Amino acid sequence: MPVWLGNNTADRGNSKGRTHAYYNNCRSLIKFLRPAANLYGKRTPTYWMCGVRVDAFVSCRHRPVSTSRRAGERPHGGVARQMERRFTAKDITFLAFLLMLLISIILSMYQIDRQWTKMDEMQRTMAEQADDLRSLRSLVRSIDQRVQGGVVVGGAEGAAAADDIPDAFVRAFEASTQPGYQAGDWLVSAFSVGLKTITPLVSTDAYASEVQGYVQESLLTRDPDTLAWKGLIAEQWEVSKDGLTFTFKLRDDVKFSDGQPLTAHDVAFTFAFVMNDQIAAPRERAYYEKIASVTATADYEVVFVFREPYFNSLALAGGMAIMPRHFYEPYLKKAHEFNESRGLLLGSGPYRLKDAKGWTPDLGLVELERNPRYWGPVLPAFDRLLWKVIENDSARLTTYRNGEIDSYSARPLEYKRLLADEELTARSQTFEYMSPTAGYTYIGWNQQRGAQKTRFADARVRQAMTYLTDRQRIAEEIFLGYAEPAISPFNPTTRQHDPSLKARELDLDKARALLRDAGYADNDGDGVLEDADGKPFTFELVYFQDSEDTRRMVLFLKDIYARAGIILQPKPTEWSVMLDLINKRDFEAITLGWTSGVETDIFQIFHGSQTATGADNFVGYKSPELDAAIDEARATVDEDKRMPMWQRCERILYEDQPYTFLLRRQSLRFIDKRIHNLKITRLGLNLGSVPIEVYVPGAMHKYTN
Repeated sequence: MPVWLGNNTADRGNSKGRTHAYYNNCRSLIKFLRPAANLYGKRTPTYWMCGVRVDAFVSCRHRPVSTSRRAGERPHGGVARQMERRFTAKDITFLAFLLMLLISIILSMYQIDRQWTKMDEMQRTMAEQADDLRSLRSLVRSIDQRVQGGVVVGGAEGAAAADDIPDAFVRAFEASTQPGYQAGDWLVSAFSVGLKTITPLVSTDAYASEVQGYVQESLLTRDPDTLAWKGLIAEQWEVSKDGLTFTFKLRDDVKFSDGQPLTAHDVAFTFAFVMNDQIAAPRERAYYEKIASVTATADYEVVFVFREPYFNSLALAGGMAIMPRHFYEPYLKKAHEFNESRGLLLGSGPYRLKDAKGWTPDLGLVELERNPRYWGPVLPAFDRLLWKVIENDSARLTTYRNGEIDSYSARPLEYKRLLADEELTARSQTFEYMSPTAGYTYIGWNQQRGAQKTRFADARVRQAMTYLTDRQRIAEEIFLGYAEPAISPFNPTTRQHDPSLKARELDLDKARALLRDAGYADNDGDGVLEDADGKPFTFELVYFQDSEDTRRMVLFLKDIYARAGIILQPKPTEWSVMLDLINKRDFEAITLGWTSGVETDIFQIFHGSQTATGADNFVGYKSPELDAAIDEARATVDEDKRMPMWQRCERILYEDQPYTFLLRRQSLRFIDKRIHNLKITRLGLNLGSVPIEVYVPGAMHKYTN
């Protein structure tokens, strides 16, 4: 599926004890200060300190009196005595002592608060360990009963042999047998945008998806080299002769990170949760609409029944991220709370949030800790995974130079320069690759803004804009050849692509002719095109404000479009605001990117049924011809018959240009030499593969928990 590039329970449970500690400390402080107040100051209006009533005091014993008097009159004796009172060194010393005492008490209170927090964490950990011990004792009793009954439970040899490792974990197991391998340390990365939410279904970008991939698991996973499906939560599966029914047998030893078992009922619940209209998941519902039902026929058996044949049925059923029923089901009664949430994330994967409900964007980072209950036969290599939000390119590079993050994705201009930096390259591994799942960038032309059709609803205008967009020059001058023009949503190296189609090159004459046919002309001679109503051809292009390469590209396009009489107004925008504009369809044009897959299903992005708010066809493009072609391709299971259908879809998109498909860009990565076992696979670099295949040798560890 393509995606866009509070306090915990323990704290609340112990709040009474912590408040009591504060209360006692404050009472002790006040009790000590009252004699000083009587000695040095008069009692004045009442105030409250730490919830305890106290009386404030002033520094002089008496109130000031008037010093005005007639000429020659001596001050009154009482007044003279008041004026003669002064602070002595003894008074200053005593007040300094009180101040130091107050500071000591405040620091002590702060330390007590930290101790309470630490005790909360210890109590949570002990509770988890107690649950695990109870489960272990039950398992031991079960094995003991089997032994007493004469059942052989295992041989001496081969207990940890590679033959016992499930296929999905073979690569991770092989990494763990390398010399120097040692589990531990942290993997620290950076996000170039601030995440708005990491709640599954609610989130829509690739960054949140990356985090979720370490926390939630699916029934199956792809082998990164062969691309074959391997069992993960599912041990085995069967497909009916008509290709409509998929039966999965689940492992019975998988638990979520909070200790609850994962069963077939969780799989069935996940589907029901997604398909609930109250849940803000229109794009996922579109993805799963071909599934008629998901039924738990036993605790560890689940059956998917499809409404009709679908070429990607196994990937659809096997790739669904499993959501724990006990955790998410309560939100069916308060869907608005789920839809507005920021960090509700729990699963059975190798990592977990410390507080499954406590992540918020203002933290400025995402931190995952190793799941102590992970069921996998290979221990996850890292103790923690950490992503820092560093939106500025220069700041990210500086952070990498300082060794504070382990990888850096360079811009082309940077990459050329940094390759000559001996200090940086001495501690880095460099990678240049075109990932088949990296997708493409584009300019989306919004055809419907509110109740009004836009100028981009005319296909001739969209075609003209593509002819004006010199993609080859952008690839060469801005991306220094580390990119290629995109032709369509399909990867040109796959069978979905029609090799007869070539990327449109810059052609001002064709662009002007198309615009003239669409009713645009420079009627007043000011160099700007006007429509039939005399309105100038101007539009705003929304783009991510912290991407330097995108900014340069937009300024480049502004100059080219101006040559044809079109005024582009750049609109740099924060990431969260961009997402809001997309959801509201409140833009004229926008430049973004989509990720891709082994075989790209374009239903969500270009099918006319997906123009509703929250769905992915946010440019409002509708073509009955394309809809029929997409439906036909998706329903064709035979690959040899399906590929010509995808090529027909591509030709329709090529003519209609709902997007100006910009570029497919190479990844240019610097990765710290601490990280071992990095490889380029058919799915790209294995740095983010799960199960985890990379590690840091023990001698190079730099972080501890």
